[in-house]
Amino acid sequence: MSYLRPVYITGTGAFLPGEHIGNADMEAFLGAVGGRPSPLGRRALRWNGIAGRHYALEPDGRWLHSNASMCADAVRLALGSAGLGREDLDCLTAATTQGDLLAPGHASAVHGELGGGGLEVASFQSVCASALMAAKYAWMAVGAGDADCAATTAGEFSSRWFRPEFYEGGALVDAKGRLSMAADFLRFTLSDGAGAVVMEGRPKPDGLSLKVEWIDLVSLAGQFDPCMWAGATAGNRTEREGAWSRHGPVAAHASGALALQQDFHLLKTVIRAWIGVYLQKVDAGRIDPKAVDHLLCHYSARSLREEIVQILQTTDAMIPEPRWFTTLAESGNVGSASIWIMLDALMRANRVKPGERILCIVPESGRAMVGFMMLQVVGATR
Repeated sequence: MSYLRPVYITGTGAFLPGEHIGNADMEAFLGAVGGRPSPLGRRALRWNGIAGRHYALEPDGRWLHSNASMCADAVRLALGSAGLGREDLDCLTAATTQGDLLAPGHASAVHGELGGGGLEVASFQSVCASALMAAKYAWMAVGAGDADCAATTAGEFSSRWFRPEFYEGGALVDAKGRLSMAADFLRFTLSDGAGAVVMEGRPKPDGLSLKVEWIDLVSLAGQFDPCMWAGATAGNRTEREGAWSRHGPVAAHASGALALQQDFHLLKTVIRAWIGVYLQKVDAGRIDPKAVDHLLCHYSARSLREEIVQILQTTDAMIPEPRWFTTLAESGNVGSASIWIMLDALMRANRVKPGERILCIVPESGRAMVGFMMLQVVGATR
């Protein structure tokens, strides 16, 4: 889009709530479904390679934060990193898998937490790739000159879905008190937090900025049924017939339709579709693997990374693993917020230099989508 002016990420922020919860304590913290340890828990933790995570609630279920308040805190941190304040912000975009309310939109809730005067806001709801949906809106708003300072944020409050009472009394728990695999694995994979970045039409005078070269999003929903979903049963995921709202919340809970679930068999196929999109971009010259200095690839589990690497090593499109950067083991899979949490950690680690390129890839199982963002490190302008 040659008509856009250059856009730079001038600040990053990450907010991780509560204390760091290790693997030995996590199921007791969330509560055991049926009052007994999960038969899948240890296997799930070996599979995903996560050693710790954060939750926005207490062990008794009381909330420490809301999704919106975590996002607002991440925006404040990103503004501070950019040397700016709330008064400088004129555009806010927000992403999440599920906001605190069914309506209105998540961005409005984040603005409410931030306070202050009028803003342009836009809400994006999907799964992990919603972060780059929101980022693209902010990038285009600044690039078009409609905004001088935009913040884009993504947050997740997954743990509230994982309390035992969310499942007990419903069809996802069998007669022996065991939770279905489609729901149980996610309890050991997803966690809470928020991240944000600030975009401006010029780099900041001190420190490093990141020029946003381009953002691409590719949906594959025309090829796949939902792979990760909430609001329908595993046996009927179609929006037309399976939507929970056709039957009401009480019936939906009884059928297990309200819980967040994952089809792990379909995921194996979707992984290859994501890789196919990446390879198409390499073939088209959109991505040059040799020119990528840092790869931030969001993935939900260490085993998925290993599978992706195994496939890419048979091609010329593999980015060497020493260039990969992740925070999965330390902070867990925070869904849409993960890419901003990773980017903030990378910048704080002082591992990037002017002229280097950072490729961010955010695949989403949802109904099969993948997003890409290319950044170039820019030095101080003072």
